[in-house]
Amino acid sequence: MRRIVYTLLAVVLLAGSINACGPVQPGSPSAAGTPSGGSNQINGAGATFPLPIYTEWTYEYQNVDPSVVINYQGIGSGGGKKGIIDRTIDFAGSDSLLLPVEYTAGKDLQMYPIVASAVVVIFNIDGYEAIKDPPLVLDGPSLVGIYNGVITNWNDPALLRLNPGLENRLPAKSITVVHRSDSSGTTEIFTKALVSFSSDWKAGGASAVQWPVDQAGNGIGGKGNPGIAAAVMNTPNSIGYVEVSYALSNKIPFASMVNREGRTVTANAQSLASAMAAFSDAFDDKLTATIVNAPGSESWPIAGYTYIILHTQTMTDCAKAQKLLQYIHWTLTDPQAAKRAADLGYAVLPGAVQKKVVTKLGEVTCNGNPVLISSN
Repeated sequence: MRRIVYTLLAVVLLAGSINACGPVQPGSPSAAGTPSGGSNQINGAGATFPLPIYTEWTYEYQNVDPSVVINYQGIGSGGGKKGIIDRTIDFAGSDSLLLPVEYTAGKDLQMYPIVASAVVVIFNIDGYEAIKDPPLVLDGPSLVGIYNGVITNWNDPALLRLNPGLENRLPAKSITVVHRSDSSGTTEIFTKALVSFSSDWKAGGASAVQWPVDQAGNGIGGKGNPGIAAAVMNTPNSIGYVEVSYALSNKIPFASMVNREGRTVTANAQSLASAMAAFSDAFDDKLTATIVNAPGSESWPIAGYTYIILHTQTMTDCAKAQKLLQYIHWTLTDPQAAKRAADLGYAVLPGAVQKKVVTKLGEVTCNGNPVLISSN
């Protein structure tokens, strides 16, 4: 299988186009259409959290509908939200929830959860061998201590207590703490988890925070999930946080976590599904939910949804709107799309949540007419 190298700018996939405006049944033969001169280019930008799966999906979708061009740039959730509000892009990707002021500025914005994934803590410890050594284990308080700049050495007693099998692998060396330098939904998920882990975390849960480790002099910033992954790989005795697919694709070891039930868990499909199930009724009227520090013995504690953001009433290019919604519907409902997501470590939406999202997509209009006819 081909190796995909994930960068901050996603691959632009080129094909033909279609010129159609009326609503069509998702998944029907007419959905692919016939090229009629020129391309329907759809431009999106935002979160790097879903960039690996968006790259996979846009690659595969050219076989589903060769008449559409989809371009997604991983510039961070903050950049995506700004772009959709300013109408410089057709859709935004974000793991960071829209604020009330952003809903007001965007006028008719809606967030749609697409997949969930795990944020994991990656590390690069001198002498540690992932193949031979036991996994590093962290818990909420120790992670807060590291990012507060209180736990500064790898052989800190708190880390040694959690890792009795790694006494000879946790050196008396300083921890270099890597964090996002850009406004980031990954940071929002991570810091919301820190808030839930301990009252000692005072910086809050948001897409950008004032990092205590910067004030302590042992923090460095990196841009995007790829930037964090690269910084940790190139910095001995460092620690950082990324969406799990970046750790897997770059073969960077990541820590197991002690969850709120006191169980040591790893980030995988089972622990993500447990976290989603624990908050299955937590969606508000904006289709958003926070799923960090979930109850359940199997739940991964640093989990979150990634969202697509659309204008729901003010899109005026109906052909483009139709193509965009057909693509989103495919990502949510196609078995191959689901398999590609699972292969990269993402968790697809539970059936009840998927139904809500598809129904909400059916409410999008262009020039006063529905763009998509829901098949549910």
